[in-house]
Amino acid sequence: MSTVATAKLASLEELEALRSSIRVEQQKTQTTVALCCGTGCQAYGSGRLIEVFAEALAKEGLEDSVRVRATGCHGFCERGPLVVIHPKGTFYQRVGPDDVGEIVAKTVKQGELIERLLYVDPQTKEKAQTEEQVGFYKHQHRLVFGNNGAIDPKSIRDYLAVGGYAGLAKALSELKPDELIEQITESGLRGRGGGGFLTGRKWRSCREAEGEPKYVLCNGDEGDPGAFMDRSIMEGNPHSVLEGMVIGAYAIGSNHGYIYVRAEYPLAVENLGIAIRQAEELGLLGEDILGTGFDFEIRINRGAGAFVCGESTALMASIEGKIGDPRAKYIHTTDVGLFGKPSNLNNVETWANVPLIVNRGAEWFSSMGTEKSKGTKVFSLVGKINNTGLVEVPMGVSLRDIIYKVGGGIPDGRKFKAVQIGGPSGGCIPESLLDTPVDFEQLTELGAMMGSGGLIVMDEDTCVVDIARYFMNFLCEEACGKCTPCREGTKIMLDILGRICQGKGEAEDMDKLEALGEQVQLTSLCGLGTSAANPVLSTLQYFREEYETHVKDKRCPAGVCRQLITFSVTPEACTSCAMCVKACPVEAISGGTRKGKGKDRVRVPALIDQDKCIKCRACHEACKFDAVVIS
Repeated sequence: MSTVATAKLASLEELEALRSSIRVEQQKTQTTVALCCGTGCQAYGSGRLIEVFAEALAKEGLEDSVRVRATGCHGFCERGPLVVIHPKGTFYQRVGPDDVGEIVAKTVKQGELIERLLYVDPQTKEKAQTEEQVGFYKHQHRLVFGNNGAIDPKSIRDYLAVGGYAGLAKALSELKPDELIEQITESGLRGRGGGGFLTGRKWRSCREAEGEPKYVLCNGDEGDPGAFMDRSIMEGNPHSVLEGMVIGAYAIGSNHGYIYVRAEYPLAVENLGIAIRQAEELGLLGEDILGTGFDFEIRINRGAGAFVCGESTALMASIEGKIGDPRAKYIHTTDVGLFGKPSNLNNVETWANVPLIVNRGAEWFSSMGTEKSKGTKVFSLVGKINNTGLVEVPMGVSLRDIIYKVGGGIPDGRKFKAVQIGGPSGGCIPESLLDTPVDFEQLTELGAMMGSGGLIVMDEDTCVVDIARYFMNFLCEEACGKCTPCREGTKIMLDILGRICQGKGEAEDMDKLEALGEQVQLTSLCGLGTSAANPVLSTLQYFREEYETHVKDKRCPAGVCRQLITFSVTPEACTSCAMCVKACPVEAISGGTRKGKGKDRVRVPALIDQDKCIKCRACHEACKFDAVVIS
């Protein structure tokens, strides 16, 4: 655990003096090995690489001249462990313990490239020597996520070296609270947690609300399947979140803050805890911050994993020790929130944007994006896509550019079918709308939503009816059950979708789904309920023919819904290799062999007994000759 061996800073001048001394000290080390130690790369074993690098550097006598920096997530998660060697920025991917000695001896010591560790573009087949040459990175605009690969999240000194807490110093020394709120308002910053409410307007409402104390809250309860943007910011750059919260607290007039984090994010909790202690030791958090007389404390609350606690009122109830149930917002939480007091809640990414805006100005931030959606957005890009990971792009970029330029397109030459955007409550957007600019209004008009920023890409082998059923099942299980429309409506919709996937759908089911979905949207208590029907309504809107095929023809075009598909063997294509026979777990396949000897030897194609077949797909996956077909 990293600690700070520096006295508490009593003034803005002392902060800048410390920053300068840190930079001078770091410049003495000319070579740095930045090793990704985010959760994704740690799953690949990057934690072990720290020790191996230390041993290899000691062996070459470089332990005093080369620094190994354990950083947060670099974003390109599927290629981990990632290693970037500075100052040249040499980028290596999928690095293992056996590669480390060679990296130190050849690249660190002699400047030579190790070809096998370079990234190869799946489309152009070109090798990239630096991150900037990798398609996944070069089409991004990384602001919030930019320092993740440049700092050790457990070191406040690293954060100070890249300009950390300069925004706080500027806010406390140059701006009055009202001026600060006006700057955030003029920037056009909107909440990145899903609602997209104007941040400056929310701050203003909380500042002007009657009642003390006021609370500043950070929502780190990221519960969307496949989304991990906030986790990676909390893990890789926790001080950016703290700095944003302190600035916001100064503007609002708050002395108390809470960060609500999922308990399933242990590394985020650990790094935030270290960051809070370091900031307190330096006088950047706690009492009399930088000698200005402003006090602000932050506590961490761990969520128990309930998806609904991402909703503002449920989150506040959970912090209070109550069941995380939402309440009707006849009175906004900026007036009556945590413990019945005015409270301002923003998500992790929103807070991390605040220091950037204060440092560079509202005009700089508002120059990016669209008319009503400013700045950049971090997305979690997953699914049937070549480049999975975290991407940060300007608002207004098209979905096509995200999927094909940043994401590298669909693997194995498969055809794109849809992208699900906005988390489980988002909508599925078809290929015909891929040129839509990504902003809050455009996505809402299409029946989707920005949400927290999850992007799940689907190819032609995806059944949209099954996808709608999957997300409805998730939302049904995660609903709190407090209001009737959401509790009963989502369950009935799930039952209908289940029947359709089982081949028991009826012609009127699609009309029932639409009617139910509209009622759930209009009458549910909280945001989870009002958006719960989006996956169903959007797939009905853009893929109605696929629903009709399930209902009328009792067939699943994508070959996903088990009750609606049949596996058979094309005799002409079967080579009698018996791979499908060996793969079948219920011995439903006969033949697949050769009988006789010499000239009399004949091929006996495989045959599937439909009465025994459990439609597990094992035979289809085992066949290398496309002889097992789905109909």
